[in-house]
Amino acid sequence: MAVHKKYDRNVLGRGLDDIGNGRGLDALIDTGEVRTQGSSNLNEIPLSQIEPNPNQPRREFDEDALRELAVSIAEIGIIQPVTLRQTADDKYQIIAGERRWRASQIAGLTSIPAYVRTVEDENVMEMALVENIQREDLNAIEIALAYEHLSETTGMTQERISERVGKSRTAVTNYMRLLKLPAQVQMALKNKEIDMGHARALLALDSPSQQIKLFHEIQKNGYSVRRVEEIVQMLKSGESVLVGKKTIKSNTRLPEEFDILKNRLSDFFHAKVQMTCSPKGKGKISISFANEEELERIMNALDKAGK
Repeated sequence: MAVHKKYDRNVLGRGLDDIGNGRGLDALIDTGEVRTQGSSNLNEIPLSQIEPNPNQPRREFDEDALRELAVSIAEIGIIQPVTLRQTADDKYQIIAGERRWRASQIAGLTSIPAYVRTVEDENVMEMALVENIQREDLNAIEIALAYEHLSETTGMTQERISERVGKSRTAVTNYMRLLKLPAQVQMALKNKEIDMGHARALLALDSPSQQIKLFHEIQKNGYSVRRVEEIVQMLKSGESVLVGKKTIKSNTRLPEEFDILKNRLSDFFHAKVQMTCSPKGKGKISISFANEEELERIMNALDKAGK
């Protein structure tokens, strides 16, 4: 079944003739009747409907590397969507991402997230994008893809795009950065399962694995944007955070001298000591105790140290 996005025809108009009047959103994002160059939409596409590009220069794929990628995909999903073009109803050809497609088959997936691109009239596409990019009908990912299209195919800078669409350069940058998020996070944002604020908070994490783990906890626990920002800040400061029933470990490693100091404190108190330190030198020390007796022993050690 071909992927088609449904819109209110009374609002959006129909066909190529309507685009010049600021309508015809199907022509911008959909893979429907009117196809224009470089437009993209993020969708889940069945693997059975995807075929490799016969002109793909790479002919050999390392089987061990594919299996390793398949294990990763089975564990955390596709990080970056593949890019396809629609060649017929229910048929798509790979533009980029054949390794991910092959590994997904090994992992046993039945569908994968993909940017579906259409190709035709470039001038009409640019005009339509600029006129329609601010419509409330577009979700955050569609807007991000539209900005990316203008950047890639017209050579517009982010500054120029911001002038054309009446948005600040910061807003344009923030939208385009959304396309760096893992595929499943993009899909959730597109489907309005999370807010733009959640997505922007996740972008502050460098690790896709951390982003996905925290994203799953957002879904399970319904965390507010503020709570997600707090968790992200803790992770960036070097703390491992208990979120729900899972611990998300920080990727920030203590400098060697701080690690030595942490071990000395642990030996002194005969207790587990945790230490965090940000790149700016700010941090926190915490001492764990299992019962009142351990707490009393730690307090006595502090008293002796202060004398």
